[in-house]
Amino acid sequence: MSHPTEPRHLLVRAQGDPWPLYTGDEPLDLNLPDTLADRLRSWTLARPPGGFTARPALRKHVSAGLEAAQALAKHLGPAWAVQYWDERHRTAKYICWGCGRTSFTSDAHGNPPHPLHIVVEAEYAWHPLRADGFGDFAPDDPAAALDLSDALVADLKAWAQSHKAVIDHWLEHRDDTQERAAVERLWREGELLTERVARELPPGRTVTYRGL
Repeated sequence: MSHPTEPRHLLVRAQGDPWPLYTGDEPLDLNLPDTLADRLRSWTLARPPGGFTARPALRKHVSAGLEAAQALAKHLGPAWAVQYWDERHRTAKYICWGCGRTSFTSDAHGNPPHPLHIVVEAEYAWHPLRADGFGDFAPDDPAAALDLSDALVADLKAWAQSHKAVIDHWLEHRDDTQERAAVERLWREGELLTERVARELPPGRTVTYRGL
């Protein structure tokens, strides 16, 4: 999947309209999942027409809005630069689509902030994932912000360890027949793992299988 070099900008702000997403001064209607759309709509409609008069209610509303905006940024991925208007502090901050952190600039994490094109590959004593400019990395590396399930993370790590064990066994015993059978099994496991990674990756990211 390809994206424009420069992301489109989007502001999340509750200001009396029934929908809180804007590009410029115009409301923006995106084809969002129903759950996320309902969450954003409920949040903006919960704001009193004249604004909040009680600080605790304002703090709660701001916190709920930030969480909804983080979910939106994660869903949209790197094609969009999402800003959130914090009514309590009267500031707008960008939300990182990968890790959810906020900052005053859209490129606070670098460009891109996290790896976009992931490679699944088993190489002796290396982590099972690769990305250009990122090297090899663990599937639960917070800097990569893949947000894979615990089960998939464990299986990817086990696959990489199994590959190392196969090589170690061959170096000790030089059993070509056993090593060939083990490699074929690991290859098939890697294909299945790559399919699972593809299903769990958020929008804007791709995955390629490079084998052993």
